[in-house]
Amino acid sequence: MRGRTPKPQGLRQRRNKVATSAQLSDTQKPRKGRPALPIRLADDGAVCVWNPMTIAWWNDVWRSPMAAEFVQADVHGLYRLAILVDRFWVYPTKDFAAEIRLQQAAYGLTPLDRRRLQWEIKRAEGDKAEQPTPARARGDPRRALRAVK
Repeated sequence: MRGRTPKPQGLRQRRNKVATSAQLSDTQKPRKGRPALPIRLADDGAVCVWNPMTIAWWNDVWRSPMAAEFVQADVHGLYRLAILVDRFWVYPTKDFAAEIRLQQAAYGLTPLDRRRLQWEIKRAEGDKAEQPTPARARGDPRRALRAVK
């Protein structure tokens, strides 16, 4: 006995829409207007030099597919995160690592955070790993069975 037919998609009460979901492309050009790291001054007024690892991290963040989702207001938080990353390379402590991990979560900079935000990175056609063909596409697997005498 058949049950009721489902309601049309437009009339359903719960559509489980997620406001943060996005399709990101790893083949896109780097974002235009990428901000430079700010000039930092020490207490004595001398200019602080950024650690090369921090500069590499900053460039990677702004070349990543996630940069397309950042708005101007996010730049200030990323500046603060850059200062934490820079201090981590000078004084690598567990406290700095924990704070960096927490701050990175807000910007989708780790795979788990992108999953939580439902950001999906669309890969280029050549980058796809070869998918195994499903059993139906290969034919009936019972054909390989033979009677044993």
